[in-house]
Amino acid sequence: MNLRLLHAFVMLAEKENYADAADALAISQPALTKQINLLESLLNVALFSRGRQGTRLTTGGQLLLPEAKKVLKQNAVFLQHAAQVAKGGEGVIAAGFGLSGFIFAPQCIARFRAEYPGVEFRLEDLPSAQQYDMLHSGELQVGFVRVPPPAPLSYQVLFEDNLVLVAPEDSGLSLCDWLKKLPLLRLYAERGRGLNAQTDRFLEENRCFASSTQQAEDIQTIVALVIAGVGVALLPQSVTYIAPPGLKIIPLTGDGTRWQVGIAWDPQTTDPVRDNFVKMVTGYGRAVG
Repeated sequence: MNLRLLHAFVMLAEKENYADAADALAISQPALTKQINLLESLLNVALFSRGRQGTRLTTGGQLLLPEAKKVLKQNAVFLQHAAQVAKGGEGVIAAGFGLSGFIFAPQCIARFRAEYPGVEFRLEDLPSAQQYDMLHSGELQVGFVRVPPPAPLSYQVLFEDNLVLVAPEDSGLSLCDWLKKLPLLRLYAERGRGLNAQTDRFLEENRCFASSTQQAEDIQTIVALVIAGVGVALLPQSVTYIAPPGLKIIPLTGDGTRWQVGIAWDPQTTDPVRDNFVKMVTGYGRAVG
């Protein structure tokens, strides 16, 4: 069904006059007559009758008019929805984040949702290495990760994070002394590839060696073990966001303590919602940085 014909039908029903309806539609009166005749032929229903009182709907026209208006309204809603999708105003973003983005990532989502309430977010706590894989596969649209990510992912640097020593007490012991006294707590390799590599680099630069190590599944478990006096750990400074009372966080210095955190995405896929989000995040990152 040609929507132009339905529009002509509805307009003529409202104006009850061919000349007025043609003017409103910005077409000639013969063109309007042709459209109405074609619609009546397609439907096999007489829609209008002409008389001294003007153009009136027939019984069949009265029955079909509400449905014609409904179709035109649905079409308008569809076009509006399509326009929002095209400009990135509606859709879904699956985002990953790690401890370094624990506060920043939700802040970005809240700011974006205020401007684009039609966008749905799915946020998941994941290590950077897993986020890289999920960005490649399309399971994530964006990731708050250690940068640079592997090619062909694109990224923008947002801020820096750095290592801190997490210990049961602030006794004044150096890192090397703590490692002689207690095991070094680390994440399992598949969970903490980036953090473990950062830890190894820092230990090597400072000529510190762990007498023993113990692995854990997540940072929350490591924090609990530290508080219990089981060991010490080198963790991102962002651990302060989840640190309970009793956890001692001791600053460290040196180039080996720092790394960059950014937002990454796959430029090989077209996604206007994601592009709008990346643009907002990079601008917000510069503002807070």
